[in-house]
Amino acid sequence: MSPTSSLTTIMITGATDGLGRALALRLAAPDTLLILHGRSAERAAEVQRQVRAAGGAAEVRLADLADLHQVDRLADTVLAGFDRLDVLVNNAGIGFGAPGTGRQESADGIELRFAVNYLAGYRLTERLLPRLAESPGGAARIVNVASAGQEPIDFADPQLSKAYDGAVAYRRSKLAQITATYDLADRLAADNRPVTVNALHPASLMATTMVQEAGVTPWSTVEQGLEATLRLVTGAAGANSGRYYNGTQEARADAQAYDPEARARLRTLSEELVTEALGRAS
Repeated sequence: MSPTSSLTTIMITGATDGLGRALALRLAAPDTLLILHGRSAERAAEVQRQVRAAGGAAEVRLADLADLHQVDRLADTVLAGFDRLDVLVNNAGIGFGAPGTGRQESADGIELRFAVNYLAGYRLTERLLPRLAESPGGAARIVNVASAGQEPIDFADPQLSKAYDGAVAYRRSKLAQITATYDLADRLAADNRPVTVNALHPASLMATTMVQEAGVTPWSTVEQGLEATLRLVTGAAGANSGRYYNGTQEARADAQAYDPEARARLRTLSEELVTEALGRAS
């Protein structure tokens, strides 16, 4: 176990680039321990160095979120290594893909954007919920970095095996994040567990690697998205639960996110996909 349990502990997925990296550097402080997730050991070590240079504490945990076995191992290392977790920021994600990119699958045979943008965060959150619920700082927080780009999930073909489109896949994965946020908020409230969960669209088309890869001209800066995200990570807005924000304003998501049947179907689908994937040898 980490001997730093007196420190507010915040885990950020996708902490080596873009919004995740900016968030880590802004949160660097002597009273905060950051758990930095990334895929690249070299890039994660550089962010760790920068956090420490700014007077903060940081530990690195590596995993490819396109592999649910690695997601589970990531959760195992966090539960084994840290006796405190106050905030989980599910920030890691992939965009539309480069122009002309076809349908891709994760290591588990799941449509890649659904797997990385949604299912990995869903599984990691479920695994880490017990530690979050024990937060000595009071109500722990889960922040899901989603998008205003949303499209209803077709439960007859949730993985877009027909008529694949990268933008549609991305938007469905982001709506799944928001739908699951509402569903989890209801479950946490029913169980009287001291954890809040919210989703947000930080800013439109920030100047990130994801946007550059898609060949799109950025509309916003990472700094704009950072300010909106901080409101949920450390600000008063994060004390609420079951909300979706567009930037700094509470907003309405796609109508499917409010449908109890859709929420239940998504939860069932998620559990089935996780169980099937983890039942295979790694």
